[in-house]
Amino acid sequence: MSILSIGTRALQANQVALQTAGNNIANVNTPGYSRQTVVLQTVEGQYTGGGSIGKGVDVKAIQRDFSACLARQSTLATSTQSADVARADKLKQLEGLFSGGAGGLGAAVNDMLNAFSDVASAPTDLTARTVVLTRVDETAARMRSASQQLEDLQSGVSQELSQKVENINSLAKNIAGVNAEIARATGSGQSPNDLLDRRDQLVRELNQYVQTTSVAADDGTVGIFIGGSQPIVLGTTASPVSLVKDFGGLTANKLAINRNGIQIMMDEKTLGGGEVSGLLRFQNTDLVEGRNLLGRLTMAISTEMNTQHALGLDLDGNVGGNIFSPTSFSGQNVLIPTSPATLNTGATTLALSISDTSQFAASDYEVNFSSATAGSITRRSDGVVTAFDFSVTNPVTIDGINITKGAGVAAAGDRFLLKPFSTSAAGIQREFSTPRALAVASPVVGQMGSANTGSLQQASLIARSNPPSITPVTLTFTGSNSYTRSDELPVPNTTTFAYTPGVPIEGTLPATTPLSQWSLVLQGSPKAGDQYTVSNSVVLDAAGTIDLKLNAGNASAMMNLRDKALFDGAALTDGYAGLIAQIGIRGQSANYAADISTTMASNLEKDRTGISGVNLDEEAAKLLQFQQAYQASAKMIQIAQNIFDTLMQGMSR
Repeated sequence: MSILSIGTRALQANQVALQTAGNNIANVNTPGYSRQTVVLQTVEGQYTGGGSIGKGVDVKAIQRDFSACLARQSTLATSTQSADVARADKLKQLEGLFSGGAGGLGAAVNDMLNAFSDVASAPTDLTARTVVLTRVDETAARMRSASQQLEDLQSGVSQELSQKVENINSLAKNIAGVNAEIARATGSGQSPNDLLDRRDQLVRELNQYVQTTSVAADDGTVGIFIGGSQPIVLGTTASPVSLVKDFGGLTANKLAINRNGIQIMMDEKTLGGGEVSGLLRFQNTDLVEGRNLLGRLTMAISTEMNTQHALGLDLDGNVGGNIFSPTSFSGQNVLIPTSPATLNTGATTLALSISDTSQFAASDYEVNFSSATAGSITRRSDGVVTAFDFSVTNPVTIDGINITKGAGVAAAGDRFLLKPFSTSAAGIQREFSTPRALAVASPVVGQMGSANTGSLQQASLIARSNPPSITPVTLTFTGSNSYTRSDELPVPNTTTFAYTPGVPIEGTLPATTPLSQWSLVLQGSPKAGDQYTVSNSVVLDAAGTIDLKLNAGNASAMMNLRDKALFDGAALTDGYAGLIAQIGIRGQSANYAADISTTMASNLEKDRTGISGVNLDEEAAKLLQFQQAYQASAKMIQIAQNIFDTLMQGMSR
């Protein structure tokens, strides 16, 4: 082997090394690029009588500096970060919808109930009555506005999800295409570094949207799986994904993969990380809770105020009507499964109605039939399961909501999604605008006996039915802790009843379920012979007409709703504060998770780039090293040429 051949090999090898270092420098800012290193090897020497003579150097391979373990860890951490950040960002928007202060819904509710105080002081003041109706209208408008803002947020999330699903499908196709190129290039026996970098970068980009797992094949391709085990890329074939609806409704709430014409739905819990997972979690849990919290607040307040208003009389002596539009349930509140889930095969239907507003839970419910009449109800907010059997009880009551089964026969496997609070805020409005129609007078009044000598006082007197079909009832006290009643049958005032200050005395005797007529609360210590009389509030004046001008008992009852326990035991006026608190807790938790996952992703990416990333200082040093080697190789060739020329000249003489 001549020195010329050795020099030529060395020149070529160092030229490749220079090109590789230059390529590293050129791609220092290229996303996904992995640093490349030239691997040199000694050419097997030539054996002679004097020993083995070296034949120079060859380029064995262009090595890709890459750690599969660190790359996978970094990719997974980035996927988790993407999910957490996407959810946290949307929760910030959700928190912004429920503002506090004077412009918030809570202030509107307080102002509305407080406005009844002026009417209680001046029942005939039409201006005070008009203010109440104005406050009612403002409250309804803020409820509708909050509902519309939730719908706008939902629409924005849906658009984002659609765009990201398109990106997933595009990336999956590109990965499948690169797989095909890698499979062809692998046959040469050399690693297709640039193609591998391109594929890994595509996989990292895919994990930004949905978490994946990879399985390598013998031909150099990789299979990409999502949702635990669903292949989105197998070799050179990509399976598209889409958004579908688990139950009928307005929102897409599941990610499905389409393989061989079959749609397979995946729950967001199985998706792991990725922006799609974070957005689906926000849409299917956080946003649903926000809508249910608002709906529960709206339904409870409107129902309670309508119920109390119906227990009053207006200025014309008419029974009070609804002050807010009454709650009505429709097909948007009772949903059945849609494709790709199995549709219900039975013929039964379910209907909803309100039982007890104080028991409301801000949740949707899933009804699953295991037979024609029996099954289970799952409260989606916390997963609590309650068994039911309509053949025993119909309707079934859960969390203050009555569920009534229709006449049709259910089939085992039939499912229903109940959304009792989803629509209540969207359509709420004030029912009337005439101030005279405000029913602030009570249909019952109380009067102390003129000869009373004790400290007996009326704490409250409210109607439980309107109009109460009663004749005046007189309570006659036989001492400080007992009384008789004039409505006792068959003989009045024959039974002694215990009296406890602050304990309600019901108008029905005996007390019925549900309670009716009226409810009286007295305070103080009566003397024997003291009396208290409850009668209809309709008192005729001298002209023989109804006079309700001095009666504002129902206005006081409307004001007292402020302290009624409705929302998980909290008072009505604290309901909005509780809503803000629950949304805020979710937001804080999401922000904390996003901060943690961002830190972890950043640290792991630094570890990955520490191996695969390009260091300009290091590459500059290599350039000098290989440049010197290249120049020395060129000098070797020059010397070899000089020797050859000298030999040729000597032989020619």
